[in-house]
Amino acid sequence: MKVIVDMDKCQDHGQCVFAAPEVFRLNDEGHLEYESAPDDSLRDEVEEAADVCPLQAITIED
Repeated sequence: MKVIVDMDKCQDHGQCVFAAPEVFRLNDEGHLEYESAPDDSLRDEVEEAADVCPLQAITIED
């Protein structure tokens, strides 16, 4: 699984962090950082994060 975040769309709302904290996090400056190739066992959480993103900035590729 490959996670892609369109950083031009992302406004660091952090909803993805709540849905999948193992993959997404906000750094000390409040900006999103993420694991681009998380373990497939986290797919449900990553899909939830993509669903709850207010700007739909997260895509998942196999």
